[in-house]
Amino acid sequence: MALLPFDDRDGWLWMDGSLVPWRDAKLHVLSHGLHYASAVFEGERAYAGNIFRLRDHTQRLINSGRVLSFEIPWSAEEIDAASNAVLKANGLTDGYVRPIAWRGSEQLAVSATGTSIHLAIGAWPWPSYFGTERMQGIRVGEAEWRRPSPETAPVHAKASGLYMIGSLAKLKAEQEGYADALMLDWRGLVAETTGANIFFVIDGDLHTPIPDCFLDGITRRTVISLARRNQMKVIERRIDPSELTRVTEVFLAGTAAEVTAVREIGPHRFTPGTITETLMKDYDRLVLQSPEEVARIVA
Repeated sequence: MALLPFDDRDGWLWMDGSLVPWRDAKLHVLSHGLHYASAVFEGERAYAGNIFRLRDHTQRLINSGRVLSFEIPWSAEEIDAASNAVLKANGLTDGYVRPIAWRGSEQLAVSATGTSIHLAIGAWPWPSYFGTERMQGIRVGEAEWRRPSPETAPVHAKASGLYMIGSLAKLKAEQEGYADALMLDWRGLVAETTGANIFFVIDGDLHTPIPDCFLDGITRRTVISLARRNQMKVIERRIDPSELTRVTEVFLAGTAAEVTAVREIGPHRFTPGTITETLMKDYDRLVLQSPEEVARIVA
């Protein structure tokens, strides 16, 4: 089945303060954000009409802009309202929401002096990222690219430039028949996959890397809260890839991936089990709750 191109479809996007027809949402080819990656974005999911942890995503978007030295000229309340308006305008109750803010076309040089800040929000239907493989487990390869040191990049911003590394790794993984790729950090320690955080079960406890050079994902934090509510021991620490021989279960956590089991990382094999299944089911139930109930549970 042919893919529907993103630039040619029916619907509405919110752009710089108002809803515009999908095909009319354009920016200049000489925009600074396109040439120098001076852009930040979010990935959000809506379930039953509610965007999951919307304010957390919106606040991270604003904070990411500040890390890149720009202020998004809309408040969190206005961005939340715009996100909900886009969802409604496209007739969606379940789907994916993508806000993105970028520097405009006033100045095209490494310096971003004098550039205006733009904001756009799109929404579209997007079923489970890994489909039926979520519980049976996906195959994950090993990326040749590594996550950079915090001294070399703004690693705690959800900045578009940082995703070039993941995009390259994901493309190669898919070409080799994998669904994703495990990325190490600049020290050679386990970091994450190309777009999701990773968890390991070792001796019955849940282990996950310290997010010191990659995003401390909103889904990651949600899963940790759910695990602790289930009296599971969660250990955040530095993990050497040699430890994969001790691992019995592996799963990913991210807005797109939700909670997805992993059955293979390179030469290592795993069997999705009770801990993965419990957290997957708990997460699936949680996202259908009201925003107030979600806030109570993950507080």
